[in-house]
Amino acid sequence: MAVPNYTYLKLKMLGPRGIITVGTSFQRAYECEVESCELASASLASEELVAIRKDIAEGVPDVKQAAGSFEPTENIKGILVDPNNSANKMVHISTTLSPK
Repeated sequence: MAVPNYTYLKLKMLGPRGIITVGTSFQRAYECEVESCELASASLASEELVAIRKDIAEGVPDVKQAAGSFEPTENIKGILVDPNNSANKMVHISTTLSPK
């Protein structure tokens, strides 16, 4: 059994040859408190990170799944960019556009 005294930062307990007193300084007590808070924050952040990774993993698309085709949709016509060029590069535009 031990008796802590938080005012004087002392811990007293019965030992084989009498009372054992363990003490520390206020500076060391403060450092331990700060370290404890940082450890608790890191632990909480770690748990949150695991939960976030789980949520993200469920929403990630399958990279092996076939991608959609890039075929033009309906009502599209092809126009040559440069009729004098032999590269035959075309632009696809909608047939429902106004003449302007």
